[in-house]
Amino acid sequence: MIDPILLLEAKELSRFFGDTAAVNNVSFNIKQGEVLGFLGPNGAGKSTTMRMLTGNLAPDNGQIIINGIDLLDNPKQAKACIGYLPETPPLYKEHTVTEFLQFCARLNGIAKKQQKTAVDNVIERCGLADVSKRLIANLSKGFQQRVGIAQAIIHSPAVVILDEPTSGLDPIQIREIRQLIRDIANEHSVILSTHILPEVQMLCDRVQIISKGQLLFNDSLQKLTEQMQSTAIVVGFSQSIGQQSLTSLPGVIDVEKMDSHRYRVAYLPEQNPTQALLKSAVENNWPLTSLIPEQHSLEDVFMKIIREEDAHA
Repeated sequence: MIDPILLLEAKELSRFFGDTAAVNNVSFNIKQGEVLGFLGPNGAGKSTTMRMLTGNLAPDNGQIIINGIDLLDNPKQAKACIGYLPETPPLYKEHTVTEFLQFCARLNGIAKKQQKTAVDNVIERCGLADVSKRLIANLSKGFQQRVGIAQAIIHSPAVVILDEPTSGLDPIQIREIRQLIRDIANEHSVILSTHILPEVQMLCDRVQIISKGQLLFNDSLQKLTEQMQSTAIVVGFSQSIGQQSLTSLPGVIDVEKMDSHRYRVAYLPEQNPTQALLKSAVENNWPLTSLIPEQHSLEDVFMKIIREEDAHA
């Protein structure tokens, strides 16, 4: 099996504004076919990193390689391998969709003989055929976002960078844009900056979490999902039982009495005590009425990672 091609490498990126480190020693990469979710609270350094990756802001330290080309040494060639959709799409709203995309094709240096094919291709891929002759100003926000994505991919870049692509859209538009992003990822690498955590679960293969300019998490969505697995159960009884009976179960590290009949049982991730608890309940005639695993949401894990870093700092 052939390994996916490495399309973007960011090595030890740093950017300072005065004495403040907006981005501090951040390194990551993305391969062909991957969608990389870029998460972080406001002011974390996401936008600064995006601006450096797209060549709009020079890093104070570090290196960016796009499709094998050093962005700082050969900016024109490297930028030709990037497609970018900022949070506010850069649209000329007095143009029709086709006119605007024809302009984008020329702007991206597509050969004149190939421009019509390139425009027709992105109109089809982005579902713009029915509105291609309409003024962009008269389109809904969802269609304007599609036009924004179309301009980002019209030159078939190696890496597509999307900043909050579903911001302000209605649920139907969000579903359609998410499907479009997945389709784009089949041919390109996609970096997706978003505040919508469920969007990360639906779209991304890998996840980065940045806070205060530091990269706190950089791994697969599967690894992040593992942190969402339950490590506690809430058990209820129709009458009180000895708390020590639960503490002695294998793998249990803490038992918290929530009220007279309910307990929160925390355990080691690799030693779920549920089976042992059920066996003990039968053997000791415990009047067990409920057993509910605690499930951590992606938001819980995200906040836990941020809080741990704040505590460490």
